[in-house]
Order: sequence, then C-alpha cells, then structure tokens
Amino acid sequence: MPPATTMGRRSRRALLLAMSGVRVKDEELARLGLTLPGFVERSEVIASLPSLGLLTIAAHTPEGWEVEYRELDAIADADVARIVDGRYDVVAISSLAARALDAYALADRLRAEGVTVVLGGLHASALPDEAAQHADSVVQGEGELLWPVLLHELGEGRLRPLYSARSGAWPAFSIEGARVPRYDLLDVARYNRFTLQATRGCPLACTFCAASRLISPYKRKPIPLIRRELDAIIEAWPQPFLELADDNTFVQKPWARELARLFVEYNARRTRPIAWFTETDISVADDPELLDLLAESNCAELLIGLESVNPTALRAAEPRGFKAAERARYVDSVGRIQERGIPVNGCFVLGFDEDDDGVFERTLAFARECDLAEVQITVLTPFPGTALHRALDLQGRLLRPVFWDACTLFDVTFRPARMSVEALEQGFRWLMSELYSPGETARRRSRFRRATRARRGRNARS
Repeated sequence: MPPATTMGRRSRRALLLAMSGVRVKDEELARLGLTLPGFVERSEVIASLPSLGLLTIAAHTPEGWEVEYRELDAIADADVARIVDGRYDVVAISSLAARALDAYALADRLRAEGVTVVLGGLHASALPDEAAQHADSVVQGEGELLWPVLLHELGEGRLRPLYSARSGAWPAFSIEGARVPRYDLLDVARYNRFTLQATRGCPLACTFCAASRLISPYKRKPIPLIRRELDAIIEAWPQPFLELADDNTFVQKPWARELARLFVEYNARRTRPIAWFTETDISVADDPELLDLLAESNCAELLIGLESVNPTALRAAEPRGFKAAERARYVDSVGRIQERGIPVNGCFVLGFDEDDDGVFERTLAFARECDLAEVQITVLTPFPGTALHRALDLQGRLLRPVFWDACTLFDVTFRPARMSVEALEQGFRWLMSELYSPGETARRRSRFRRATRARRGRNARS
C-alpha cells in the first residue's frame, strides 16, 4: 500500500515512543515482592499505564503528519530495526527518570542509524542539557504549543536543539486550549485502566515532589473539556476504569464538586458505573458535600500523601506548613472519608532527615491506627529538578552523581541523616513485608468493609 498523501505529497510520520516498565534495583526487595500480593498488584498496575503526555501531544500534531504510539520495555535489536525500517521523520521519546538512561541508549542507537530523535517529558525537562547530548532536539515543559512548532521547523530543515516552554519565546500554555488526548491510538486490550488529567501541578511545594509541577504550575481543566475527554475514553473503551493523572485533584473545592457531579451524571445513565480514582490531599475530608458526591460518583479510591508520621519531617518537607498542621487530624480525617465507602490509600515516605531507625515501627502502628484501607510506602527519592536533589547534592550525600536508574521509589540513592543506608534499606524491607503480608492486607480490607457497613446502618436508621 502506498504511503498516505496530503495535497499530493507524502504525509510525514512521527513515532511517539514511551519507555515503559520500572524495575527495583534492590534484589532482596525485588525477591520479597514476589511473596507480597499487595506489592505485586501495585507493580502490575503501574506497568499498565499508557503515556498520557505523548497521547496529548499526539492530539496537537498538525495536519500532514501521521502519528503512531508505541511502548517499549527492553531494547532489543529487533525493536531498533523495526523503528529504523519504519522510516519515521521523527521519533519522540518520553520516559520517567528510572528509564532515562535506557531512553538515552535507544536514542543514541537510532541517531546512529540516521533517525531524528526528540526527547521530552519530566526527566528531559529537568535536565535538558543532559538530554541534549542524546537527541537532535529536546522539548522542555508543556509540549502542546512547542510540538507543532517543532514539526513545522523540522519540515523546513531548521530544527532547534531546544524548545523550552520556560524560555519566554512562546506564550504560556492555557489549559483551556488543551485537546482531547488521542486515546484512539491505544490498543485497549493492553491496559487495565486509562488516564485522564483534570488538573496539572500542585499549589503545595513539597521539597521531594517531582510530579507535574516541574512541568506546569497548578491549573484546572474546564469541566466541559473533561466531559469531552470522558466521551472519547468511553468511545475507545465502553467500560473503562479511570485514573486521574493529577497531583492534587481537589484543591479548589467548588470546582472539585463540579467534577464529582460530572461523574455522578455519567454513571446515572449507565447500567455499569464507571469506577475511578485520583490523588489529592487530606483537606478533602473537610468538605462533607464533596465526600457525599464522591461516594455517589463511584470513586473507587483516594490516594492521599500523608507522607510521614513525624511532624518535624512534614514541616521540613512542605515548608508552607499545611501537612504539618493537618497531622494531628489524620486519623479523624481518614475516618470521615472511609465511612462513606471511599477507600483511602495512605502514602508514606521513608528516609527524611528527621527519621531515625524507629520510624518503620511507628509508621506501621500509625497505618493501623488510621485504619487505612490501603497503604503505599516509598523511599525518599531526590529526583533531578527538585529542591531535595539540590540540597543533597550540595551536601555531598548522593551515592552516585547519576543514579536515574535507581529512581524507582524503592531504592536508596543517598546517605540518610540519622541512620545508615543499610538501616534504611533493611527497615524499608521489614515494613514492606509487614504491611503487605496476607494477614495484614486482609485485616485492612476487613476493617474497611466493617466501617462502611456501620455507616450504611446508621444512615438506614436516621
């Protein structure tokens, strides 16, 4: 079949390539994970997510370009050969920090074969000079406005080495101008859920945060645009399970209630309701109307960054003081959310400078005190571009200057202040084994079900 043409010319072709899959470097922890149902389930879910960033820039690709989306885990010779044989005009690669070195290796191989390579995403945005050593061009920051310009200039033979949303050369991207991501490019059978972004960034300024706030300041999408994205998802997958790819969805409560009402509206006309979950902060517990709407909307889980049992660690990690001020109300707040039947996945980070080797037992006890339906623990990780990375680098505490392959959230990459590297590794393994043991997992789920039944009983009597 001849290539597609536009106005008598061959359409140009772009391959959008996501480096998928993240592997824990700590061999003992990886072996331990094989025996822990909760840990294994979580790993499988992480691996099943498509790259929403690439699907988004695909929607902003101008006419005259064909776009393909692909994910790559291992870099086999056959994969490289297929990409080269595809004769793409450009290959755009995006990866998390943990796969950045693999992305660089792939980019080097493709460029050696004459393929034009563009690198973008969170890691490349944090370290554009490093990424530029392995690419013909780097996109830094939000790509919706930059990507069409890049393709136009590529077509004219004047590709720039850097397209930066922070340079001032282009206006700031208004999220009202976002287009519906190209969900139609996905093979639905490969995924157990789709992602939808309702907000970008976060108004909090946690020192360790390497999420989308490094790409964009806090922004909320208009509800009509989210409605269009929901329609596109349902068209691609009639019975989706949705994750909102947000850092903190419910910061602005009136808008949050409108978002929840949108899901209520969709589910009211469906035989099988859409299940969805998102990430937010603990202040969601202070809005009873929002909680009621979330319960009605079939919200399957709220992932909430409790971060630490240690108030001094919270004050240091989030200088504005919000999380430290909320610490005393964590137990009550979690209870108010979960009694409506909405599970809370409480997230804790281990390894703050204020943590000693007793933090692991205290975290286990506090997770039990909160009666959390789910628990997520990670090792403090100094992702490039964060205040944490800058501080540890200046203090000479990083174990390696380039450790991106260990940015898995489960591997220790720096020297802790009040314990040894070995103590942090061993304590983390112990806490993992305790929290995700079959008995502890069953206990959490049983207590959550009892709390939900108790509330329904109270409602029935009132």
